[in-house]
Amino acid sequence: MSETNKKTKVFFPVIAKEECKGCERCVTACPKSVLRMESGLNAMGHPHAVYIGEACTGCGACFYSCPEPGAITIIEESDDDEKKERK
Repeated sequence: MSETNKKTKVFFPVIAKEECKGCERCVTACPKSVLRMESGLNAMGHPHAVYIGEACTGCGACFYSCPEPGAITIIEESDDDEKKERK
């Protein structure tokens, strides 16, 4: 694949604020340190994790370390996705 045809992929975690229980496992597991705990509380009274960067590699360490099903989703976007949205 040539450089002009190479697709750029971008990954980022989406954290369901109300599902997060504040255990910080995802923050500890992230090899790129792009997650942190928010100082505010969710509806359950727990601090929650937030994404703070653009360096997510999509490795899934946060997803797999989270004990709460559905609290973290890894999203993958590519240049093709952006082109489709513009049309």
